[in-house]
Amino acid sequence: MANRFILNETSYHGSGAIQEIPNEVKARGFHKAMVCSDPDLIKFGVTKKVTDLLDEAGLEYVIYSDIKANPTIENVQHGVKFLQDAKADYMIAIGGGSSMDTAKAIGIIDKNPEFADVRSLEGVADTKNPCTPILAVPTTAGTAAEVTINYVITDAQKDRKMVCVDPHDLPIVAFVDPDMMSSMPKGLTAATGMDALTHAIEGYITAGAWEMSDMFHLKAIELIAKHLRGAVENTPEGREGMALGQYIAGMGFSNVGLGIVHSMAHPLGALYDTPHGVANAIILPTVMAYNAPATGTKYKDIAEAMGVDTTGMDQETYRQAAIDAVKKLSQDVGIPTDLKDIVKAEDLDFLSESAYADACRPGNPRETSVEEIKELYQSLL
Repeated sequence: MANRFILNETSYHGSGAIQEIPNEVKARGFHKAMVCSDPDLIKFGVTKKVTDLLDEAGLEYVIYSDIKANPTIENVQHGVKFLQDAKADYMIAIGGGSSMDTAKAIGIIDKNPEFADVRSLEGVADTKNPCTPILAVPTTAGTAAEVTINYVITDAQKDRKMVCVDPHDLPIVAFVDPDMMSSMPKGLTAATGMDALTHAIEGYITAGAWEMSDMFHLKAIELIAKHLRGAVENTPEGREGMALGQYIAGMGFSNVGLGIVHSMAHPLGALYDTPHGVANAIILPTVMAYNAPATGTKYKDIAEAMGVDTTGMDQETYRQAAIDAVKKLSQDVGIPTDLKDIVKAEDLDFLSESAYADACRPGNPRETSVEEIKELYQSLL
């Protein structure tokens, strides 16, 4: 079987990367942008860093800000109408996964109107046309949505998140500028950083992993372990290291899938609006312990990438060392250790069934069941 690998056409990295936006717009002959950015980024002047560049270059745009932390079907449908009414021919998605996921779904439906209900995009939809072109500007170091073929939309009526996987949604250009991430508060930096670590670890042990994806995931684990604490303290080196680490993780997991950490985190976001990175960070060590028997020697590699000297360790010891290193990093950046303040016991059946039905679950290296997932949730209460 052939292994497929899909990445952006172009990406710019490092301080000042956004300066290249007008050049890319002009080179590609685009005329009018719909800038997708959430209200907080607009309020605090982060979005303006990009729109100022458009103004200086005389480039036309409109701003769409009907975006939630967990974007909904309605956010997407409103966005499609806004895009078409504005007669915009491309989008600039500025933000974290919320802005980029919203833009992806809007762009897909704009060019594939038969999926206008949004729900039909769940899973691997049979779209025919590439989405409206997207230029992606991440403001968080976590989701790597700027380089992935995935997006997640919340079905608020059913209290569930829909994971959508589509090569047609990939942004054509990514501008990964750590200066755009410097205004993130500590809590958000920690949560999104742990999301990136979860991507790297789950991507490394997922059933679809292979040599090329392994290369990206191990480097991402190394960069995140080295730089997340500094990013939380807002050091330039920490910000730059995390900007790169989360992108590299995205290069890998987008092409090979994830596992049940994400499957279990998604319904928490849908039901309780739990920040995705926080949910992942809390669940990750517990699921790592659960998955350990199905990972061969990979936890040794994870431990070493996180800075652990595994010399002389047997399999059980280095597996625990990898889990402990993740716990320590999570603790150092202020992530809670359990779900007792988030999950209600009466929701466990719904959460477990939703997690089992999630699109990320088949990638888990260990076969699981609704009952075992419920036990994992219970162990975190």
